[in-house]
Amino acid sequence: MTQSFDFAQAPGHLVRRAQQIAVALFMAELSAEDVTPVQFAILNAVMDTPGIDQITLAGRVAFDAATSGSVIGRLETKGWIRREPDTVDRRRKLLWLTESGQEATVQMKAAVQRVQDNLLKPLTQVEADNMVALLAKLVAFHESTPPAA
Repeated sequence: MTQSFDFAQAPGHLVRRAQQIAVALFMAELSAEDVTPVQFAILNAVMDTPGIDQITLAGRVAFDAATSGSVIGRLETKGWIRREPDTVDRRRKLLWLTESGQEATVQMKAAVQRVQDNLLKPLTQVEADNMVALLAKLVAFHESTPPAA
């Protein structure tokens, strides 16, 4: 006799659904800015660390370096990021926000905070704090532990 599997309550499924909801809320809130969550994460990280190199940035936003390069290219086309070769190692690309990129990122931060608040809206403050702490613990564990074979 096979045991039933409740897919609707599977943690992986719920994390995926929560991520889909988070992206939908983000896109609705920031539709006028024509920016994706990954683009905002990159802008925010470059704002926090001007002159960061592309490889370090990719690790910081948990995105592969090759794909982050194309995202950075789109942000460069928008005039929000400036990319320059490192003077010591010209293969390394260093990143800065342009003045308009700085203004756009600052303006978007309030909207992104509203997205986070709306995502957690059904929860009490204690539940929201616990959820964020548990998700951070889950991510930290899996980032530091190789996948089981």
